[in-house]
Amino acid sequence: MLTLGCARNEVDSEELAGRLSGGGWELVDAEATPDVIVVNTCGFVESAKKDSVDTLLAAADTGAKVVAVGCMAERYGTELADSLPEAAAVLGFDHYPDLAERLGDVVAGHAIASHVPVDRRTLLPISPVDRQATDVTVPGHAWGPTVARKRLDDGPVASLKIASGCDRRCSFCAIPSFRGSFVSRLPDEIVAEGVWLARQGVREVVLVSENSTSYGKDLGREHAGQGALEAVLTRLAAIPGIDRVRVSYLQPAETRPNLVRAIATTQGVADYFDMSFQHSSEPVLRRMRRFGNTESFLGLVEQIRALAPEAGIRSNVIVGFPGETEADVDELARFLTEARLDAVGVFGYSDEDGTEAEGLDGKLDADTIAARVARISALAEELTTQRAEDRIGTEVLVLVEREETDDEDCVGRAAHQAPEVDGECVVLDGEKYTAGDLVRARVVDTEGVDLIVEAIEVVPRANPEPQ
Repeated sequence: MLTLGCARNEVDSEELAGRLSGGGWELVDAEATPDVIVVNTCGFVESAKKDSVDTLLAAADTGAKVVAVGCMAERYGTELADSLPEAAAVLGFDHYPDLAERLGDVVAGHAIASHVPVDRRTLLPISPVDRQATDVTVPGHAWGPTVARKRLDDGPVASLKIASGCDRRCSFCAIPSFRGSFVSRLPDEIVAEGVWLARQGVREVVLVSENSTSYGKDLGREHAGQGALEAVLTRLAAIPGIDRVRVSYLQPAETRPNLVRAIATTQGVADYFDMSFQHSSEPVLRRMRRFGNTESFLGLVEQIRALAPEAGIRSNVIVGFPGETEADVDELARFLTEARLDAVGVFGYSDEDGTEAEGLDGKLDADTIAARVARISALAEELTTQRAEDRIGTEVLVLVEREETDDEDCVGRAAHQAPEVDGECVVLDGEKYTAGDLVRARVVDTEGVDLIVEAIEVVPRANPEPQ
């Protein structure tokens, strides 16, 4: 099984691996000779789609049967199948419950009708509170007595899906059309899976979704309303064996003071804020069908740092959006300069099939977009480097993820650093530590956004070891 894209896809792959194992399939290493290669594709932006196609073609070159699943398969279905005859099957989310049987059909040489795309928002009720009673397949939500998630690595960090889909209508984003409307998982299911992950040796769980700040709005009076996410965070942080809970994908317009306080001050919850700002110029945000402006975003940053001065704050921004002016770019630069975020991803706008922005006027040429990406990227790199340097002399708790070898340093992450998207900590004298160790350390130097740290002591688990 090969996985592309985000952490949400990684969770989906582990669910699929569990389904396949339960259906009689054996998961083998890449070096083995598999009968079938399942490629969990990403269909978010053009570069991700290209990576998915390249991976499918490379998998086909091995001689194995290749099956495409995931977001690109769901989004394009028959179109992808027609343009990629190398794939033996292109299957959508609704095939997931029966994937073991479908792979059997593939090996037997039976033709499988390719997935026919549909706007998945139409499959769920408009009213959020009515969505829990439907039987629509939602990837990553099936863990339980009948579906045993199978971990695809043995690292001390694992993602945990708390919801899927999105009810927002950002003009540049196609995700709701193929991931569907917003659906929360029940709190007890989330906590039970967290307990299971702890028993697999996980010390940090990263909560993922398309929009974590909407969590609970569809669960009814018993679970929903203000405080639903805060309650789940508190319960997860109390699980024996779990030392750190991190929440990702927060919408600034939905981030309320109580949630800020819970993330910033709850023991066992990383003071880490993954804020989806996207831009800060109000005219651009309105064309994106988003809310906020530089001043409101700076107010949110100030609120966070008043409670946790060393909290990690990261974001992604899009430049070159249709109609964006030089003044808008200047406003974004002002926000980034004053906010002093810990990590910033900078992306140039590109049209996405079926989105509102695809039809907007005021499109900018590729050279202008590239120049603006270069400008904001250079500024972001300078500012995030300075923010890292501000941490020299402070103490951090580092969860070791990669042991030292002849070719690699001992590396882990502090509370303000999420997997993959942010910097990391390089631990000096790393031969003393193993993956899964939680080390209190002092920051002695930096390399860009990465911290060089000197270990002080290994910290025992905050909760008793799981049994």
